[in-house]
Amino acid sequence: MKNKVSPEVEVQAMKMAKGTQKIGQTKEQTKLVAQGIEKGIAEYKKQQGKKLREIDKQRKQKIKQREFDNTETEEEAPSHHPMQYLPWVLLGLSWLGFSAYIIL
Repeated sequence: MKNKVSPEVEVQAMKMAKGTQKIGQTKEQTKLVAQGIEKGIAEYKKQQGKKLREIDKQRKQKIKQREFDNTETEEEAPSHHPMQYLPWVLLGLSWLGFSAYIIL
């Protein structure tokens, strides 16, 4: 099964092959050289695609790890804002007020 390459790659490969053509080299030999260049370009693109996918996987893993670390640190060290105690203070004051009202 032949690898599909774009027409631009074919033209570029043929230009390279003609540029390196030796004296006495036949058209068939030049075509074989161009096919070899096409295959090399296709292989290079595959390798670059694999590298990019691997880099993307690593980047996503780092992001997940940072998110995981952030959630752990948030759970371990709760924040102590004064507003967090406000509902309990108001509840206590309301009970004190209610008990004072009942007693008096």
